[in-house]
Amino acid sequence: MDAQLPDAFLNYVVSFLPPQAPPGVQGGRKPIDHATVVKVIWFVLTVGCRWKDVPCEMGCSGETARTRLKLWQEANVWQKVHRLILRELQRKDELQLETVMIDSVQVRAFGGGDRSGPSPVDRRKPGTKYTVLVDAKGTPLVMQSAAANVSDHCQILSTVVLFPTIGGKPGRPRVHPATLYADAGYDSEGTRDILRILGITPLIRRRKEPHGSQLGRKRWVVERTISWIKGLRRMRIRYDRHATIIDAWNNLALAAICFRILNNTA
Repeated sequence: MDAQLPDAFLNYVVSFLPPQAPPGVQGGRKPIDHATVVKVIWFVLTVGCRWKDVPCEMGCSGETARTRLKLWQEANVWQKVHRLILRELQRKDELQLETVMIDSVQVRAFGGGDRSGPSPVDRRKPGTKYTVLVDAKGTPLVMQSAAANVSDHCQILSTVVLFPTIGGKPGRPRVHPATLYADAGYDSEGTRDILRILGITPLIRRRKEPHGSQLGRKRWVVERTISWIKGLRRMRIRYDRHATIIDAWNNLALAAICFRILNNTA
């Protein structure tokens, strides 16, 4: 994704940010404007550099951008931006929420920190697992983080529960999907039973069964979406250690992907 922040996305974000207070009666330096900080955050997300490597000519230090990213996550700014774009997609009839797919991916957690653990696929180095839930078209709806050594089937229910209620069309919004597709990593009879109680039909491939279930013809969209998320280079390696910053990157990444989908649709 381009490191140049699209003006339309900038407007989405700035509209949710609190007004900036002017300098006090004793004077002082004027705070860096929100637009400049958002551009630096977008730059770090797409380029993948560390906060200390942000170029000075961008008009904002990496530490200032990191502090604002954390504050805005605590104010639910990034989640609101993601929900607004989902609402626009729903209004344009571009979402298919009856069917969802879930999958996960592991990334290196450089230096450890919150939601990191020994990776079973990377010589037990610190890692984080991202669990992603998408609609039938691959639009990302939910993304959760956990330690890399947490089993997939321990994440599926907590992710499904976060299924967003999206307005934008007449009638009552859907509160949960009708069908869920998942691979054998989520195989659990207990999970299937709970999903059925919620009114969700679980189509989860069973372990040790031969291939040929044809579920991959449906699930490929979530794998494509995960590749889009990893295309945002900051998401490939986790440098930040604080859970709030991790959640901020997750929500911002989902908003960026949904914005691209909305922009391509338009």
